[in-house]
This record gives sequence, C-alpha cells and structure tokens, in this order.
Amino acid sequence: MSVFDYDDIQLVPNKCVIESRSEADTSIKFGPMTFKIPVVPANMASVIDDDLAIQLAQNQYFYIMHRFAPETRVDFVKKMHDQDLFASISVGIKKEEYDFIDELKDKKLVPEYITIDVAHGHSDFVIKMIQYIKEKLPESFVIAGNVATPDAIRDLENAGADATKVGVGPGKACITKLKTGFGTGGWQLAALRLCSKAARKPIIADGGIRHNGDIAKSVRFGASMVMIGSMLAGHVESPGNLIKIDGKNYKQYWGSASETQKGAYRNVEGKQMLVPFKGSIDDTLVEMQEDLQSSISYAGGRDLESITKVDYVVVKDSIMERN
Repeated sequence: MSVFDYDDIQLVPNKCVIESRSEADTSIKFGPMTFKIPVVPANMASVIDDDLAIQLAQNQYFYIMHRFAPETRVDFVKKMHDQDLFASISVGIKKEEYDFIDELKDKKLVPEYITIDVAHGHSDFVIKMIQYIKEKLPESFVIAGNVATPDAIRDLENAGADATKVGVGPGKACITKLKTGFGTGGWQLAALRLCSKAARKPIIADGGIRHNGDIAKSVRFGASMVMIGSMLAGHVESPGNLIKIDGKNYKQYWGSASETQKGAYRNVEGKQMLVPFKGSIDDTLVEMQEDLQSSISYAGGRDLESITKVDYVVVKDSIMERN
C-alpha cells in the first residue's frame, strides 16, 4: 500500500472553466441537509459549545455538539428545535447512553444527526449502539467512528451507520500514536483513500488538517465532510480561556482524551496546548470557502465533485519542507 499524508500530496491542475472562483459551488449534501462547505468543527469541548452550534446552524454550516456535558443534551435538542434549527449531538456506548436514547424516544425528540463518538470505533459495542439508535430513532442520521480500515467501514455500514468517521489519533492534540503505537498519524490521507474504496456511504475525514488545501485533498480522496479541530479553535466564539503571553493572545485547546477533559490522569491520549487567537470564526470559515472555490477552479470544474476526479502526485519530500 502506498502510504502518504497531506503534506506529501499535490493535486494536479486541470483547465479552468469558470471566469471567477465565486462561481464555484462548495455546497455539500450530507444526510438530510445541505451545507455551505464540507467542513465541521471537531466535536470537542475546546472547539464547540451551545452558542457556536446555534451560530453555525443559523448560517448553513454543519456542526456536531460534543458529549462531555451529557446532562444538557435533552435541553440542547429542545433548544435547537425551538429555534427551527437542526440538532446534531454525540453519544458514547456506556449503559447510560442507552437510557438517553430511550429518553429521546419517550419525549419524541429526534435529533437530525447522532454521532457515536468513540476513539476506537471498530467495536462490537459501537455496532450494538448503531443498531439500538436505528431501532429507536430510525429518522436520525447516524455517524459512527472513529475507524481506520476498510473492514471497519464495512462493519459499521452493515450495522446501519449512515456515515463513518475516519481517523485514529492524527489530530494535533492527540497522542494516541505515541501512547499506544496505533493510529493513522502520519498516514491519515492514505487511510482515508483506503477506507473510501470500501465505503458505500459518506465519510468524515477526522484529524490531521493543518492547511485549507488539506480540505480539498480530503475531498479528492473520498471525504464528504472534513472534521477540523485546531484550525477552528482559538476564535472569539471558541470555548476556552483567553490567555496573554508576551503581548500575544492565545486560547486553550485540548484533546477529548486529555487530562484537562477527563479531570484526572488516567488513560490519557490527548494533551492541552495554546493556539493563537484568530478573531471571529466567521472570517476563518469564509476563507476556507474561498480557498475551496479556488481549488474547484484548479480542478477544472464548478463544484466539489470536480475535485474527486483530478490526478495527484506523491512528492519525494514533504512539500512543507520545501518552503
């Protein structure tokens, strides 16, 4: 298998057929809804909260609320639906999560999207949860993950998952690869390519995104959505404290498996760091869209599908080492 990551790949341009990049359509239909761009902030407590979820939903961006305040999820679904906005939540696989699904059913609360958020998603327990959600809340679009192999994609899809999330430990705040020796760190894009060949349903590429061009590369190798953590942290709207060091502003960013999130040092596979303060997330999302429109123009098309058809080259050395 050819192994590579984002910095090892360059996409090959095709003849441009649009006069301006503003003509390029970056929208993506994902599940029951269509969104402006194929980007979703990571469902981490340092990236997304209620207020940002509302802002994103109001502006036609996809979001997934994290699962680290489980007692608030019922009220969150109600709040979103009261505003005629879609509800997108995360669940785990412990017994109390089954009780939560039962509560949603009993209260006739049906989130449009439910993500089963587990570090190692190729699991009998994830399969069991997929089947339970599809039985109790069949109208919900179920995303399951995280996985790294074609076998995992097939098993979760066959269990009833409507989409899968690919990426084990490639994120900036994740140290799974160091603590366990396993994961897709360093070959996340190749893992996406491998998994997409087996997938019959949409894939979310999760982790390892460092530049806006990596979004286009993810689309080229099979992603319908691209989950982004550190690049969508550090904004005015982001959770986490604002910290000033030597006259420069930073915000906290931490992994879901970090000591910061767990509140104790046990089974830690994540870390906390500071990311530069970036202003409004609106500006970052617009820049991502504009760069993706440029990608479409280089692909020789008018929409995201054109990116999936382009050739690519594996460069001998990381392109980042050439700058």
